[in-house]
Amino acid sequence: MASIDTDGTIFIGKSSKPELLNLAMANRHGLVTGATGTGKTVTLQVVAEGLSRAGISVFAADIKGDLSGISERGEAKDAFVTRAKSLGFAYEPDQFPVVFWDLFGEQGHPIRATISEVGPLLLSRLMDLNDVQEGVLNICFRVADEQGLLVLDLKDLRAMLGYISDHAAELTAHYGNVSKTTIGTIQRALLVCSRIKAATSSSASPLSS
Repeated sequence: MASIDTDGTIFIGKSSKPELLNLAMANRHGLVTGATGTGKTVTLQVVAEGLSRAGISVFAADIKGDLSGISERGEAKDAFVTRAKSLGFAYEPDQFPVVFWDLFGEQGHPIRATISEVGPLLLSRLMDLNDVQEGVLNICFRVADEQGLLVLDLKDLRAMLGYISDHAAELTAHYGNVSKTTIGTIQRALLVCSRIKAATSSSASPLSS
């Protein structure tokens, strides 16, 4: 149905007139609202398909998999053909290039981020640390950066915190108070994160395409 998108626009639907999205405005914020069954997901699918036809990549956080069908060629069912005809064009099944992102890296592109990439600020929020604990975690990341140490996963971070604890007196002189008690609190919070990660990995199934 590529012919329905003309002159740099995407055909979204039709009310009293054709409703079009100008590609030049496609990077603006938008909001699609409505009750269940009113076409919010279909609208997003139409936008994604139109952008794909224009050669523009789309990232969609599709938790329920509602949009995954665009990777397969559609079927010219009577209802679709009739609806398309009422809008003024012929229905032609199509499919689009899709790469699924898979949290577990088993049925799609793996999603991974190192602890260094997450950073101390976000990590502190995830572990619900207070200001003092966040400060010590910042020191931990600072020391790792200055010494060229890689902090890739929780195991590396625990090792860094152990190093900070062993050199607490020395580091306090350079960065401010580094309390072993605070480090112990962070370590316990990391233990909870590790258990959650292990439970999630063992019980959750890979995202399906």
